[in-house]
Amino acid sequence: DNEFSRAVLARLDDTFRWEQLEEEVIRALRSDRFQEESRRPTADGMLALARANYEVCFDETSDLSQRLIFPTTPAEEHGIEDARFVRFIEDDGRVTYYATYTAFDGQVVFPQLLETRDFLRFKISTLNGPAVQNKGMALFPRRIHGCYAMLSRQDGENLYLMYSDMLHFWYEKRLLLRPTYPWEFVQVGNCGSPIETEAGWLVLTHGVGPMRRYAIGAVLLDRDNPEKVIGRLREPLLTPTEDERDGYVPNVLYTCGALVHAGRLIIPYAMSDQCTSFATVELKELLEALT
Repeated sequence: DNEFSRAVLARLDDTFRWEQLEEEVIRALRSDRFQEESRRPTADGMLALARANYEVCFDETSDLSQRLIFPTTPAEEHGIEDARFVRFIEDDGRVTYYATYTAFDGQVVFPQLLETRDFLRFKISTLNGPAVQNKGMALFPRRIHGCYAMLSRQDGENLYLMYSDMLHFWYEKRLLLRPTYPWEFVQVGNCGSPIETEAGWLVLTHGVGPMRRYAIGAVLLDRDNPEKVIGRLREPLLTPTEDERDGYVPNVLYTCGALVHAGRLIIPYAMSDQCTSFATVELKELLEALT
């Protein structure tokens, strides 16, 4: 309801507090102009969106392992999940740590963005725009040709690539990968932010196959043009073993990111949403298999 939202925002400055927004929403609902009950969903939506943007701060004397972020807003009351962290380097060398994650209120999925520079102060914001759909957003660790780039899942089946000159607003998406091999026939998605290598952008993927078995694969994208797929594993890199198949969500092996250390790719992964394990692979061997 653009008429209602414009009327509310017209009475606010460019920056405002939550209490001011709530006051103007209530004022608009009580006015003769907007007394219809049909305006209520718009009013509730504006307030829910505002609540979903907040900050969490920790004392600098606290241990890193004690800094836990719990669901805070109504949009998160059924969980915050699948955080994909990335160390992002701006063109001027500034470093910010971002994490895309999913907030769930029991009915609606909210794609969110967490950012911090010191792991003491965390800013949480909503991701906006028509290209922000579904789950599984994963930000590239730097700009590409001046734009932010992000992998996304738009339709629950394919993997997409998005570009934007604004971090919090995304308007366009481009199809990157479709399910191709039997182990990923149901769905293909990303397993965390791309990792830059000399050979290209290494992207871990998840594929869903028969019996909804989740496996982890890998693709390699061109460094200058990530829309170009250089290589793709025909067989999965990791599949659930017999003792990893039984759990809260059976048959699922899943990760939200990996890192390179001493020439090896280290992959933390969840086993059927019940416990965590680690796998390692020689980066050189993996890249050779992809090229």
